[in-house]
Amino acid sequence: MSKNKTISKNLRINILQLSHQAKSSHIGGCLSIVEILTILYNNILRGFSLRKKKFKDTFILSKGHACLALYCMLYEKKILGKKTLFSYGKNNSLLMSHASHHVPGVNFSTGSLGHGLPVAIGSALSAKLEKKNRKVFVLISDGELNEGTTWEALMFAAHHKLDNLCVIIDYNKMQSLTFVSNTIKLEPLRKKIESFGCEVKSVNGHNFIQLKKAFKLKNKHKPRVVIANTIKGKGISFMENNIAWHYKSPSANELEKALKEVNNA
Repeated sequence: MSKNKTISKNLRINILQLSHQAKSSHIGGCLSIVEILTILYNNILRGFSLRKKKFKDTFILSKGHACLALYCMLYEKKILGKKTLFSYGKNNSLLMSHASHHVPGVNFSTGSLGHGLPVAIGSALSAKLEKKNRKVFVLISDGELNEGTTWEALMFAAHHKLDNLCVIIDYNKMQSLTFVSNTIKLEPLRKKIESFGCEVKSVNGHNFIQLKKAFKLKNKHKPRVVIANTIKGKGISFMENNIAWHYKSPSANELEKALKEVNNA
């Protein structure tokens, strides 16, 4: 098994166990971004310092409700210890149900959708103005595309030619209690984003090779948007494309079944 596959497996196991332990929501959206985080943290983000617990490049998880996946990745990078990770959701824990900048390795507190992208763009613009060789990656949800701030931010990024910015859309096509298409129709998504002046790449969000290639592409004078086509609840058959798992947490029996699937995959 490759290193990336091993890490992805570890992430899914810890996400499942901690979601059960804390009885927390948003497990489906955590499972859909596992491969994205794996590639970013092991193949893309540059300048990692364990002493400083940070990278030279910047990553912002705009879909802050999926913070459990990020916490599990920070544990894989030894930025968080096991005791801290397994305190998730407990009283007085540093790790709560939305991303917090008080957690080592987390660059910005998120949760209210539509805010992470504008901050990431500000970070990318700052790097340009200061002539710093720093890239900025931001992972947003498809539900965030309902937010006006998202589109305003994309226009701003294109206007300022922020080619050091990579926006990743977790396009699992589900949000909260229904499908994205039932809330606000997004298609033709690629054409819409391209019309705002961005370079767009559409990939399988669970394919390591496609993700790595898309994140490494060099584009001049345009921000890059990667539409990562994903499956909500990926890796667990009874969670995949099941809207119930946006808010539901696994019971002991469901946890046992899910862990068996992951270990046998």
